[in-house]
Amino acid sequence: MLGRSERESGAHALAAARQGAWDTHENLDEPSDLLDLGAMTAALATVSRIEGLRGVMHVGHPAAPDHDLERALLASSASLRVTAVEAVASRWVWVARGTELDGHVVVDEAGMRDCRHQLRTLGASPHLVPARTPLAERVALAGEHGSLVVERDHVPDGFTEVAGSSALSERAPLWYGLVEPVPDPADFDAPAQVWLAFGPRDDHKGSLKLTLSLVSEAGIDLQHLRSQPSADGPHVFFASFSVPTSAPLRALKAELSERGVAHRVLGVMAGEVFEPGPAAVEPVWTSRD
Repeated sequence: MLGRSERESGAHALAAARQGAWDTHENLDEPSDLLDLGAMTAALATVSRIEGLRGVMHVGHPAAPDHDLERALLASSASLRVTAVEAVASRWVWVARGTELDGHVVVDEAGMRDCRHQLRTLGASPHLVPARTPLAERVALAGEHGSLVVERDHVPDGFTEVAGSSALSERAPLWYGLVEPVPDPADFDAPAQVWLAFGPRDDHKGSLKLTLSLVSEAGIDLQHLRSQPSADGPHVFFASFSVPTSAPLRALKAELSERGVAHRVLGVMAGEVFEPGPAAVEPVWTSRD
C-alpha cells in the first residue's frame, strides 16, 4: 500500500509512484488510491507502524532536501528513510470559465508551494484552501470571474486554460520520494545520494568544524548543509551529499560513532546525477577595492 500526506497533490504523487514502479501490485488507477495519511508527522508515524505501507512524499530535491521533510523524518521512527526518488513533470494548470478574470485564484497548499513564483509573476491573487477541499467547493469559491489552479487531471467541466497557464506546466519537474522503514541501510556499490543528520556532542565554538573535518577525511563533498536548533541542546545539522559506493558513508558513520557524534541516515537514493539540479542563485557579493 502507498500513502501520502493530506497536504500533498495526489496526482503528482501517483505519477511518481507509477514512474518509479513503487506500487508492486500495480493497483493504482486514481490519485484517491493513495491513502490520505493526514499531516506529515502523522503520515510518517503511520508508515512506520503499519507493515507493507510506504509513503510518497515531496522531497524538494535530492541534493537540497525539503526542510519540513528533513525535520519530520528526524523526529519520526529511526527506521524511516527515503529510499528512491523520481522527477515528475508538473501537471498544474490555471483554468477559468471564460476570459474575463478578476485575478482571484483558488489554489491548494501543494499548488501554492509549487506555483507561487509563477502566480506572483502573472499578477494573480491566490485564495489558499486546504488540499482536501472538494472541487465543487473550489468552483463555488472562485465565483463567476475567478479561476482555479488544479492538476490537469482535475479540470472541472466548463473550465479551460487561461493565458499564462503554460508557465505552470513548463516549470522544473517536481521531485517525489519513497519513504519506508529500513532498519539499517544496506551496503551499495553504485553512486547514491545520502541525507544525513548529525548533532555534535558539545554545542560550542568549533564543534561543527571538528565534525566537518570527519566528513572531509571520509572524502565526502557536501552539497547541502543546514542547521536547526535541537530540543536536546546541541544544534542538529542536516546534510546531503553524493557517494560512489557505501564505503565513504560507512567510514564516516564509524568515525562519528567513535567521536560520540549523534547521527542518523535519513535517505539513500540510487543515482549519480539528479537533473535538473536545485534552483541556482546568482550571488551579488560585497565588492572590495
